[in-house]
Amino acid sequence: MRIAVDCANGSASATAAELFAQLGAEAVILCDRPDGLNINEDCGSTHLERLSQFVKEHSLAGGVAFDGDADRCLAVDENGDPVDGDQLLAIFGTALREEGRLKGDCIVATVMSNLGFFTFARENGFATDTTRVGDRYVLESMVKNGYSLGGEQSGHIIFLEYMTTGDGQLSAIQLLSVMKKTGKPLSELKNQMKKFPQTMVNVLATPSMKAEWDNCEAVLAAIAGYEHTLGGRGRILVRPSGTEPLIRVMVEGEELSVIREAAQAIANAIKENVK
Repeated sequence: MRIAVDCANGSASATAAELFAQLGAEAVILCDRPDGLNINEDCGSTHLERLSQFVKEHSLAGGVAFDGDADRCLAVDENGDPVDGDQLLAIFGTALREEGRLKGDCIVATVMSNLGFFTFARENGFATDTTRVGDRYVLESMVKNGYSLGGEQSGHIIFLEYMTTGDGQLSAIQLLSVMKKTGKPLSELKNQMKKFPQTMVNVLATPSMKAEWDNCEAVLAAIAGYEHTLGGRGRILVRPSGTEPLIRVMVEGEELSVIREAAQAIANAIKENVK
């Protein structure tokens, strides 16, 4: 296979060229010159633009991108279009179930996974277990319940039959393996899951705001109003960040204009009414 591999000027720079060469891929290695300052700089899984352009210009089968410590993997298909962690979970879940390796026919995801992922799972007979954000919580569920596949939209994917952490290069190998075995282009594989439009607004928040937002009648009324507007074809998730001074307002639905309006209105209600 002819692919591109973006190492984010991080740890995969030391291993990717040898790894993909040994597996028989004709891999063009990008962003593999770390200088101590350029890690993740306009490259890797957080900046797919360069990889996308390269894949299109050179007519490659696709590209994979890691982050600095290479525990995450995202991809672009042969058209340069992004493939996120939810779409990867759908691809891997389908492949593992066909091979009888998906324990409990269940995929573990987080509350931040796209509504399209849960729709895909329901329509295709997959069970899902939904955890808090963070691959540690995904792993806890997998270990507790004996599941074999889990991950996050950001590209942390855990294959418990191989290891107990996310490993971007392992995820890339599994993805390329599915492409090779099925003979299907990545664009076709990813399109089995239709993504719902999703938007997020971050609200700068004090610890007291994080603790009290869900006791505020104005905020709860705004959420209830827009849940009615979405009419069961979307969802609203308000979540205080565990690591930053932020309350995140995420809205999904079929119409981008509606979900943007909802996210901003709910964020404004938090800013104006929660102290």
